Amino acid sequence: MSMNNTAYIGRFAPSPTGPLHFGSLVGALASYLHAHQHKGQWLVRMEDLDPPREQPGAAASILHSLQIHGLQWHGEVLYQSQRLDAYRAQLDELMSRQQVYRCNCNRKKIQAAGGIYDNHCRNRHIESPPFALRVKVDGQCIHFVDLIQGPQQQDVKHEVGDFTLQRKDGLFAYQLAVVMDDIEQNISHIIRGSDLLCSSARQLYLFDLLGATPPKFGHCPVATHTCGQKLSKQNHAPALVDGDATNNLWRALHFLQLQPPEELLGEDVKKQLNWAIGYANLNAIPQQMGIVI
Repeated sequence: MSMNNTAYIGRFAPSPTGPLHFGSLVGALASYLHAHQHKGQWLVRMEDLDPPREQPGAAASILHSLQIHGLQWHGEVLYQSQRLDAYRAQLDELMSRQQVYRCNCNRKKIQAAGGIYDNHCRNRHIESPPFALRVKVDGQCIHFVDLIQGPQQQDVKHEVGDFTLQRKDGLFAYQLAVVMDDIEQNISHIIRGSDLLCSSARQLYLFDLLGATPPKFGHCPVATHTCGQKLSKQNHAPALVDGDATNNLWRALHFLQLQPPEELLGEDVKKQLNWAIGYANLNAIPQQMGIVI
């Protein structure tokens, strides 16, 4: 997809592991508004790389819910499952540059090391599967300024270690696929939930490794259950009722502290979105994580 003539390209990238829920709507809405206020493109990408976790029909359900809530995307939806050859080719190139290596360490060993990979397999010669593929992490601490959370830094080498680009089961890892897709789609801005903030430094490391200019990141607060758990499909967050789209959208605007006027409650989604694009101050989105709805 070539969109080099567009200065701003944002995206929303759900996983089809269940229907759209309120937490997903918050992330999609923040990303959508940021793109439209900057007169940019807003794309949708389906992160369907983990078939065992996916639900039949979930991708179509998510797209339908986005449309019902007025969140129409530009262009065609990109499905990660259609880009497996590209991921494989990139891994082959990194292997030829000796920047990726095979690892047969198990999760128990890594957890025993405090969850930080100790690069045990970096200099080992492993032939027999199963094995994962890890990228060698070297270099200085990564710094960036998040559009919502402010200055950030992470020493990926010492806080994460060499991380996985392909799992032992052969599935491509999120970190590789998301960076390659952002490069492919010329993504300039990523507005998403703060639960993904910890992934940003690893992704910035990969952007640099692949010789690409990274996008700007902004991480909005995630919605939680009253017990403090993030609203997610894994935590059985209830699906959005598409028939209540106007109320859902107003609640999401309110959650993001964009101060929608009471008279918008009950208006159709098009009027709500037009108000938000024209008047909402996205700088008002709070930094706090785990706000309870």
